[in-house]
Amino acid sequence: MLLRLPTSVSEAQECMAEGAVPIGGATLVWATWQRDGFPEQALSLRDLPEANAIGRDALGAAVVLNRIDDQLPETLRRAASSVGTGAVRRTATVGGNIVGSTLRCLLPAALVLDARATVLEPDSVYETDLAEVLAKRHLLLGLHWREPIASAYYKEPGDAGGPPPLVVATAVHGDDDGRNRLRVAVRDGYEVLSDSAVCDADTEEVLHTLRRTAVGGLHAAAWEVVRRQVTELLARPAIR
Repeated sequence: MLLRLPTSVSEAQECMAEGAVPIGGATLVWATWQRDGFPEQALSLRDLPEANAIGRDALGAAVVLNRIDDQLPETLRRAASSVGTGAVRRTATVGGNIVGSTLRCLLPAALVLDARATVLEPDSVYETDLAEVLAKRHLLLGLHWREPIASAYYKEPGDAGGPPPLVVATAVHGDDDGRNRLRVAVRDGYEVLSDSAVCDADTEEVLHTLRRTAVGGLHAAAWEVVRRQVTELLARPAIR
Protein backbone atom coordinates (compact mmCIF):
# COMPACT_ATOMS: atom_id res chain seq x y z
CA MET A 1 0.00 0.00 0.00
CA LEU A 2 1.34 3.42 -1.00
CA LEU A 3 0.67 6.14 1.58
CA ARG A 4 0.36 9.56 -0.05
CA LEU A 5 0.97 12.70 2.01
CA PRO A 6 -0.13 15.75 0.01
CA THR A 7 0.99 19.21 1.11
CA SER A 8 -1.61 21.22 -0.82
CA VAL A 9 -5.33 20.97 -1.49
CA SER A 10 -4.76 20.53 -5.22
CA GLU A 11 -2.33 17.68 -4.58
CA ALA A 12 -4.83 16.03 -2.20
CA GLN A 13 -7.52 16.28 -4.87
CA GLU A 14 -5.17 14.70 -7.38
CA CYS A 15 -4.61 11.80 -4.97
CA MET A 16 -8.36 11.33 -4.55
CA ALA A 17 -8.92 11.42 -8.31
CA GLU A 18 -6.32 8.68 -8.68
CA GLY A 19 -8.16 6.44 -6.23
CA ALA A 20 -6.30 7.02 -2.95
CA VAL A 21 -8.46 5.98 0.00
CA PRO A 22 -8.61 8.44 2.96
CA ILE A 23 -6.91 6.96 6.01
CA GLY A 24 -8.67 9.13 8.62
CA GLY A 25 -9.82 6.89 11.46
CA ALA A 26 -6.99 4.49 10.63
CA THR A 27 -7.06 2.87 14.06
CA LEU A 28 -10.57 1.68 13.13
CA VAL A 29 -10.22 0.94 9.41
CA TRP A 30 -6.94 -0.94 9.77
CA ALA A 31 -8.71 -4.05 11.07
CA THR A 32 -11.12 -3.90 8.14
CA TRP A 33 -8.25 -3.64 5.69
CA GLN A 34 -6.50 -6.57 7.34
CA ARG A 35 -9.66 -8.60 6.84
CA ASP A 36 -10.72 -7.40 3.39
CA GLY A 37 -7.42 -6.38 1.85
CA PHE A 38 -5.44 -3.15 1.73
CA PRO A 39 -6.06 -0.48 -0.92
CA GLU A 40 -3.33 0.21 -3.44
CA GLN A 41 -3.11 3.83 -2.29
CA ALA A 42 -4.05 5.57 0.95
CA LEU A 43 -4.33 9.30 1.60
CA SER A 44 -3.38 11.10 4.82
CA LEU A 45 -3.97 14.82 5.43
CA ARG A 46 -1.38 15.08 8.19
CA ASP A 47 0.94 17.29 6.10
CA LEU A 48 -1.82 19.49 4.68
CA PRO A 49 -1.78 22.96 6.35
CA GLU A 50 -5.55 23.48 5.96
CA ALA A 51 -6.21 20.22 7.82
CA ASN A 52 -3.92 21.22 10.71
CA ALA A 53 -5.46 24.60 11.58
CA ILE A 54 -6.19 25.17 15.25
CA GLY A 55 -7.63 28.30 16.86
CA ARG A 56 -10.48 29.77 18.87
CA ASP A 57 -13.00 29.27 16.07
CA ALA A 58 -11.47 26.62 13.79
CA LEU A 59 -10.06 23.11 13.97
CA GLY A 60 -8.50 21.02 11.21
CA ALA A 61 -9.47 17.41 10.61
CA ALA A 62 -5.87 16.15 10.87
CA VAL A 63 -5.27 17.69 14.31
CA VAL A 64 -4.55 14.96 16.84
CA LEU A 65 -6.65 15.13 19.97
CA ASN A 66 -3.83 15.86 22.41
CA ARG A 67 -3.17 19.16 20.56
CA ILE A 68 -6.59 20.54 21.48
CA ASP A 69 -5.76 23.09 24.16
CA ASP A 70 -7.07 26.12 26.06
CA GLN A 71 -7.51 28.29 22.98
CA LEU A 72 -10.48 26.12 21.94
CA PRO A 73 -13.94 26.17 23.59
CA GLU A 74 -14.29 24.20 26.81
CA THR A 75 -16.73 21.70 25.33
CA LEU A 76 -14.21 20.65 22.64
CA ARG A 77 -11.29 20.53 25.09
CA ARG A 78 -13.17 18.28 27.48
CA ALA A 79 -14.47 16.09 24.67
CA ALA A 80 -10.96 15.53 23.31
CA SER A 81 -9.48 14.83 26.74
CA SER A 82 -12.15 12.17 27.39
CA VAL A 83 -11.17 10.01 24.41
CA GLY A 84 -9.21 6.86 25.20
CA THR A 85 -5.76 6.96 26.73
CA GLY A 86 -2.90 9.38 26.25
CA ALA A 87 -1.47 7.08 23.60
CA VAL A 88 -4.78 7.12 21.72
CA ARG A 89 -5.03 10.91 21.89
CA ARG A 90 -1.54 11.25 20.42
CA THR A 91 -2.66 9.46 17.24
CA ALA A 92 -6.45 9.90 16.97
CA THR A 93 -7.54 12.83 14.82
CA VAL A 94 -10.54 15.14 14.79
CA GLY A 95 -11.71 13.83 11.42
CA GLY A 96 -11.20 10.22 12.41
CA ASN A 97 -13.24 10.68 15.57
CA ILE A 98 -16.15 12.51 13.95
CA VAL A 99 -16.38 10.66 10.62
CA GLY A 100 -14.41 7.44 11.06
CA SER A 101 -15.62 6.39 14.51
CA THR A 102 -18.96 4.99 15.61
CA LEU A 103 -18.51 6.61 19.06
CA ARG A 104 -17.89 10.18 17.82
CA CYS A 105 -17.13 11.67 21.23
CA LEU A 106 -16.38 15.04 19.60
CA LEU A 107 -19.64 15.17 17.65
CA PRO A 108 -21.88 16.49 20.48
CA ALA A 109 -19.35 19.25 21.17
CA ALA A 110 -19.22 20.19 17.48
CA LEU A 111 -23.03 20.23 17.29
CA VAL A 112 -23.51 22.60 20.23
CA LEU A 113 -20.91 24.92 18.69
CA ASP A 114 -23.13 24.90 15.58
CA ALA A 115 -19.97 24.02 13.68
CA ARG A 116 -19.83 24.06 9.89
CA ALA A 117 -17.67 21.57 8.03
CA THR A 118 -15.32 22.13 5.13
CA VAL A 119 -15.10 19.00 2.99
CA LEU A 120 -12.73 17.95 0.27
CA GLU A 121 -13.87 16.40 -3.01
CA PRO A 122 -11.70 15.49 -6.02
CA ASP A 123 -13.03 18.52 -7.91
CA SER A 124 -14.16 20.95 -5.19
CA VAL A 125 -13.84 22.24 -1.63
CA TYR A 126 -17.06 23.40 -0.02
CA GLU A 127 -18.83 24.08 3.26
CA THR A 128 -21.72 22.01 4.59
CA ASP A 129 -23.33 20.89 7.83
CA LEU A 130 -22.30 17.96 9.99
CA ALA A 131 -25.42 15.96 9.10
CA GLU A 132 -24.33 15.79 5.46
CA VAL A 133 -20.74 14.94 6.41
CA LEU A 134 -21.91 11.94 8.45
CA ALA A 135 -24.56 10.79 5.98
CA LYS A 136 -22.26 10.89 2.96
CA ARG A 137 -18.98 10.06 4.73
CA HIS A 138 -17.22 13.07 3.23
CA LEU A 139 -13.51 13.65 3.62
CA LEU A 140 -13.48 16.30 6.32
CA LEU A 141 -10.94 19.09 5.92
CA GLY A 142 -11.89 21.10 9.02
CA LEU A 143 -14.52 22.70 11.24
CA HIS A 144 -15.27 26.31 12.06
CA TRP A 145 -17.78 28.00 14.34
CA ARG A 146 -18.64 31.23 16.10
CA GLU A 147 -17.02 31.38 19.52
CA PRO A 148 -19.64 30.65 22.21
CA ILE A 149 -20.24 32.73 25.33
CA ALA A 150 -19.77 29.60 27.45
CA SER A 151 -19.82 25.84 26.98
CA ALA A 152 -19.54 22.57 28.91
CA TYR A 153 -19.12 18.84 28.35
CA TYR A 154 -19.79 15.76 30.46
CA LYS A 155 -19.05 12.11 29.73
CA GLU A 156 -20.07 9.39 32.13
CA PRO A 157 -17.41 6.90 33.21
CA GLY A 158 -17.48 3.75 31.11
CA ASP A 159 -15.78 0.39 30.89
CA ALA A 160 -13.47 -0.45 27.99
CA GLY A 161 -15.40 -2.58 25.53
CA GLY A 162 -18.69 -1.74 27.23
CA PRO A 163 -21.61 0.27 25.88
CA PRO A 164 -20.91 3.90 24.92
CA PRO A 165 -21.17 6.12 28.00
CA LEU A 166 -23.65 8.97 28.04
CA VAL A 167 -22.30 12.29 26.73
CA VAL A 168 -23.91 15.70 27.23
CA ALA A 169 -22.53 18.85 25.59
CA THR A 170 -23.92 22.36 26.00
CA ALA A 171 -23.08 25.84 24.74
CA VAL A 172 -24.61 29.31 24.84
CA HIS A 173 -24.31 31.60 21.82
CA GLY A 174 -25.40 35.14 21.14
CA ASP A 175 -27.93 35.15 18.28
CA ASP A 176 -27.97 37.83 15.60
CA ASP A 177 -31.16 39.25 17.16
CA GLY A 178 -29.37 39.94 20.44
CA ARG A 179 -30.80 37.00 22.36
CA ASN A 180 -28.81 34.16 23.90
CA ARG A 181 -29.46 30.63 22.65
CA LEU A 182 -28.64 27.42 24.48
CA ARG A 183 -27.67 24.38 22.40
CA VAL A 184 -27.68 20.87 23.85
CA ALA A 185 -26.42 17.65 22.27
CA VAL A 186 -26.61 14.21 23.86
CA ARG A 187 -25.04 10.91 22.85
CA ASP A 188 -27.19 8.15 24.31
CA GLY A 189 -25.85 4.81 23.15
CA TYR A 190 -24.82 5.34 19.53
CA GLU A 191 -27.55 7.89 18.87
CA VAL A 192 -26.85 11.62 19.02
CA LEU A 193 -29.68 14.10 19.59
CA SER A 194 -29.44 17.88 19.57
CA ASP A 195 -31.82 20.78 20.18
CA SER A 196 -31.77 24.41 21.25
CA ALA A 197 -33.76 26.94 23.25
CA VAL A 198 -33.67 30.69 23.75
CA CYS A 199 -32.23 31.23 27.23
CA ASP A 200 -33.20 34.80 28.09
CA ALA A 201 -35.83 33.45 30.50
CA ASP A 202 -35.05 31.90 33.89
CA THR A 203 -33.46 28.45 33.99
CA GLU A 204 -36.67 26.58 34.82
CA GLU A 205 -38.37 28.09 31.79
CA VAL A 206 -35.45 27.07 29.58
CA LEU A 207 -35.63 23.53 30.92
CA HIS A 208 -39.38 23.50 30.35
CA THR A 209 -38.78 24.46 26.71
CA LEU A 210 -36.16 21.72 26.31
CA ARG A 211 -38.60 19.20 27.78
CA ARG A 212 -40.74 19.68 24.66
CA THR A 213 -37.86 18.70 22.33
CA ALA A 214 -36.29 15.35 21.42
CA VAL A 215 -33.66 15.92 24.12
CA GLY A 216 -36.48 16.28 26.65
CA GLY A 217 -37.75 12.85 25.66
CA LEU A 218 -34.64 11.06 26.91
CA HIS A 219 -34.88 8.54 29.73
CA ALA A 220 -34.92 9.92 33.27
CA ALA A 221 -31.23 9.36 34.07
CA ALA A 222 -30.07 11.10 30.89
CA TRP A 223 -32.48 14.00 31.39
CA GLU A 224 -31.17 14.50 34.93
CA VAL A 225 -27.63 14.93 33.55
CA VAL A 226 -28.95 17.42 30.99
CA ARG A 227 -30.89 19.31 33.66
CA ARG A 228 -27.87 19.51 35.95
CA GLN A 229 -25.48 20.66 33.24
CA VAL A 230 -27.87 23.26 31.83
CA THR A 231 -28.50 24.64 35.33
CA GLU A 232 -24.79 24.91 36.06
CA LEU A 233 -23.98 26.47 32.68
CA LEU A 234 -26.71 29.11 32.86
CA ALA A 235 -25.56 30.07 36.34
CA ARG A 236 -22.13 31.13 35.10
CA PRO A 237 -21.37 34.87 35.36
CA ALA A 238 -20.67 35.09 31.63
CA ILE A 239 -24.31 34.22 30.89
CA ARG A 240 -25.97 36.56 33.37
